Amino acid sequence: MQHILLPTDLSDNSKNAIRYALELFSGKSCSFYFLNVQKNSNFVSETFMSEPDVDTMVQSVTIDYKQRLKEFALPIMQEFEAESYTFKVDVEFEPLCDSINQLIITENIDLLVIGSHGTTGAKEVLFGSTTLRVIRNVACPMLVIPEGRKFKGLNSILFTAGSCRDIKNPAAKPLLDLIHLFNPHLHLLKLKARNKGPLHDCDGCVMDVLKDLDYESHTLRGIPIPLAVDAYMQLNRVDIQALFVLEESILDRFMFGSETEKIVYASPVPLLLLPKTNP
Repeated sequence: MQHILLPTDLSDNSKNAIRYALELFSGKSCSFYFLNVQKNSNFVSETFMSEPDVDTMVQSVTIDYKQRLKEFALPIMQEFEAESYTFKVDVEFEPLCDSINQLIITENIDLLVIGSHGTTGAKEVLFGSTTLRVIRNVACPMLVIPEGRKFKGLNSILFTAGSCRDIKNPAAKPLLDLIHLFNPHLHLLKLKARNKGPLHDCDGCVMDVLKDLDYESHTLRGIPIPLAVDAYMQLNRVDIQALFVLEESILDRFMFGSETEKIVYASPVPLLLLPKTNP
């Protein structure tokens, strides 16, 4: 059974991301955890103006926020009541990433699903400040859903990597799990920074992983990563793309650069972000 964490700020955007996750795993047995993390300033302003006793204040405000979360989650849960899903709701207070990391441990979370940005404003790029903070400080596979993106099936996945060996990295397990669940066409795009030396095809070294998959692989060199990914997605239908998250990784280079902001903001494709580990 998959254990999936759904952080939400109760916005329409986070509701859309949650629905995407519930539709993605339709027909599977999953436990979903709605998590709302409140700012400490909200707690202080509401409690100290209403209750003199600290314990009573904490209990009262927590109950109030949890009720709001239940009211937000209930219509969604009812919409998917025919599925083999279980649901939990939880309210915590900042720090945001500490609350998420704690729940990941206590509930054995396999995947975190989050919207590209919440109520902070449409002018933010895909990785808004809150989402980026979670990416940097939460070591859990994460599916980032662009604003307004609806689930339309999973027929193709683009995995952008530095080498085909990356698919054997233990951190790629969530990607392989999705592939085994949906049997999509896999686009393996290997990007080389240097435009020198022979062009090696290393698919053979991971044939034990690739042999049963519907896949194609391509290697590009000396092309800026945003340009390469954008061009590839213009020519090929992609439903989800997967990247490793690591300092100086493809994701870092993908996110920072003169054209990265507009490319990422314009992308309609959900991103499966994988925290890379040493194999």
